Order: sequence, then structure tokens, then C-alpha cells
Amino acid sequence: MVNANLVVPNSSEEEAFRRILAHHFKRYPLMEVQDIYKLIHQASMGSEHAVQDLDITRAFLEREVNELADGPEEPIEDIISANGQISRINLRPYLASNASLENLFEAFVRTANEFEGSTIKLKRYHSYAERLKDESSFAFSPSAIRTFFDRMEDQGFPAVHHSASYAAAYQPAYRVVLHELLDTP
Repeated sequence: MVNANLVVPNSSEEEAFRRILAHHFKRYPLMEVQDIYKLIHQASMGSEHAVQDLDITRAFLEREVNELADGPEEPIEDIISANGQISRINLRPYLASNASLENLFEAFVRTANEFEGSTIKLKRYHSYAERLKDESSFAFSPSAIRTFFDRMEDQGFPAVHHSASYAAAYQPAYRVVLHELLDTP
């Protein structure tokens, strides 16, 4: 199961990304501005921050898999970039489909090494999020988003964790990969 219907050929980048954001707001109503930033950061920067040492990265993934608790129903793959290149592979349904953890690990590492993140794209995605104020499921003011993003820009656009409320409610467990590197069931 993939949310590929969110990426529509010939739609504008803004329309495609707004669909992705609206989908996430509907599925994760407890999202905070920090979670919006995390989604935008991953969609534009990939997983570049996540692989410093292969042994530690592998051990962290294996530990996370061994400690997985039940979570909400979710697709195997969540496409998170407007062009469909970047996806979150949700561990619970991925593993339930008997897919290879090693293949996921390799795709994750390759994504970190091969995908070229773009702060220009990050800023564009941010501007699209600010313009979502008229969406009924959107609970944030443009100024709240702008303030958070300005603070992140001052820090060099670092990767962040999900907000505490998001983490508690949804127990996210996924890896960010280039869609083309992983055949999902």
C-alpha cells in the first residue's frame, strides 16, 4: 500500500506538496509545527543526517525493529516529496509484508549517500506550508510556521525529532529513502 495517488503527473510542485501536507494533517491531526518542519526537511534533504557510522546505523535500526510496539494503521510507503522521489518506509507494515530489512537498510544508506538535499527546495516547501492557512485541517498560522522555520534557518536547518505529542500518539517508525531504491510490496 502506497500513497502514490498524492503525486499527480503534470500537477505543479506546490499542488503536489500541498496534497501531501493535507494528507498528513488528516492522518496525523496532532501534528505540530515541529512535525511539519521534519516532514519538509526530510522531503527536501533526504536522510543525509542519519548515517554517520554504518555499524551504529545498523544497530539502531535493529534495536528499533526489536522494540517496535503496535502503532496506527499506515501504508508501507508514504511518498513525502512533490516529485515522488523521497518516501518514508513505515517499518511495521514493511516488516509485516515480509520485506527484507537488509534491503531497507541498504536503500536508507544509499539515500543518505546519493541524494543531494536542497535548502532551496526546503524553503519552497516551507512557503507552500505557509500558504495552507485556508485548509480546514490546518491548525497553524503562517507566523507560527515562519517563526519556527526562521529559528531552524538560523541553526543551519538541522534535522529534528518529532514533537512529543506526535511521537506519543503515532509512534512513528520509518526510514527515509529514495523511492527508486526500494521495491515495496
